Amino acid sequence: MSDLTLQPFFWRPTALFPEKRIVSRTADGVTDYTYGAVGIRVRSLVAALQDRGFGSGDRIGTFGWNHHRHLETYFAAPLSGAQLHTINVQLGDDDIVYIVEDAADDILFVDPGEPFETIERLWDDLPVDEVIVMSESIPETNVNAVAYEDLVDEYDPVAETDLPDLEEDDPAGMCYTSGTTGRPKGVEYSHKMIYAHAMMVMTPAGLDVSERDVVMPVVPMFHVNSWEFPYAATMAGTTQVYPGPAPSAADLLALIEEESVTMTAGVPTVWIDLLEHIDEHGGDLSSLERIIVGGSAAPEEMMRRYDDEFDVTVEHAWGMTETMSIGSVSRPKARMDEWDRSRKYEKRRKQGLLSPGLEMRVVDDAGDEIDWDGESAGELLVRGPSVVTEYYNRPEANEKDFDGDWLKTGDIATVDEDGYIEIVDRAKDIIKSGGEWISSIALENALMAHDAVVEAAVIGVPHEKWQERPFACVVTAEGTETNEDELLNFLDDELDQPDWWYPDEIREVQIIPKTATGKFDKKALRNQINRNPTNE
Repeated sequence: MSDLTLQPFFWRPTALFPEKRIVSRTADGVTDYTYGAVGIRVRSLVAALQDRGFGSGDRIGTFGWNHHRHLETYFAAPLSGAQLHTINVQLGDDDIVYIVEDAADDILFVDPGEPFETIERLWDDLPVDEVIVMSESIPETNVNAVAYEDLVDEYDPVAETDLPDLEEDDPAGMCYTSGTTGRPKGVEYSHKMIYAHAMMVMTPAGLDVSERDVVMPVVPMFHVNSWEFPYAATMAGTTQVYPGPAPSAADLLALIEEESVTMTAGVPTVWIDLLEHIDEHGGDLSSLERIIVGGSAAPEEMMRRYDDEFDVTVEHAWGMTETMSIGSVSRPKARMDEWDRSRKYEKRRKQGLLSPGLEMRVVDDAGDEIDWDGESAGELLVRGPSVVTEYYNRPEANEKDFDGDWLKTGDIATVDEDGYIEIVDRAKDIIKSGGEWISSIALENALMAHDAVVEAAVIGVPHEKWQERPFACVVTAEGTETNEDELLNFLDDELDQPDWWYPDEIREVQIIPKTATGKFDKKALRNQINRNPTNE
């Protein structure tokens, strides 16, 4: 029996779908080429890596956005026997140096422009000897750098029969957690894990990725394998559209219109921005069928707008770096087809049904499993073939975050009678007031259902009597007006909770800080509020 490695993922699309297209927006312009060309270029890159002595035991770092060259490294690195390590281009300097040193990267593939300037600035503090600039040329620099296209052109492709023998337990990928509560932690993926997860993502019970789709992954390729789209979509022979560096709402809309994109994926803030852009400038989403959202809960009002105005289904997914991203997807079961729209939305706004191959437990503080009644809450634990069982080089975190082969996700969840998971909050974000729990996510989603509110983030602030109280920050749409009393009354209508549930203050702000992966940065928000505790 053959091992479960990435070699079949590489062979299938290049052999069976050589004519299918990959469209890529880069700093050099738009590249439009085929899987057949990808196969040749990947094998040339393998030859270049081998000539530099890279193979088993080595780690290939990448520092770039979503484009075709990055996709090629997704295959060339593991097919050479090395391990691909994707690094978040939006991290601060200290975290970048820490991650590259901790991972002991041997070489870096870096995007031109700001990513290269960052590496150039940090060069003396990094352990690597060479940088491959993912471009047609390199800027004048003191860094030991080579242009990606020169490298690919220089080497003849390795014959497929001459690719290194791989084993399914060999390291193939690596990603670091966001580090919102401490130093980022390294998470390693084997060939078998990527194989299992990509196959799950392709299935109808996963994200249902088909050869007939045109997929545009907006979730960054430096973040958890871009939710597995580069591997799953490639394996399926799907037409792929990559939006390139820091795409704006206008960039995304243009690609959807020009390439007839059918499926896309990213954090909710991306799709809120796209709606705002269409409201102001217009746009055609007639080709688009589905938007996959994750990272944080999508406001139901946003989901309804896409549904009502554009016939686009927004599907919730849940996952973590430690689960290789997708761990659940929410869509109604077949027997719910006859339900009315409101009942279906009760399911769709949740994080959904656990992905095939995974197991879960939801436990209270005593370690006992909660009832599946949609109300009892506890910490979500998961395990399965795509879930890691330890962190790289972090024994103290391993002891805290794992229970045998069970991952303690840190997510507080309920499970309803139909098995649908709803993430109530992160354990670190849930607000504990007077011995009761208040869900920051529920408050945020309710606030964002108000017509004037574009974004909302809720945190717990210290309180002398009640331990913590909820504090909300909102960004309002241009040209709209609202006030704290109106929003509090709106919350009461939306949630129908006791008075102590609602924020003591709702502050209008220009910007809510976000993490490098597009989530609300509540750690930074708490620091801001602590520096400016009054609404002066």
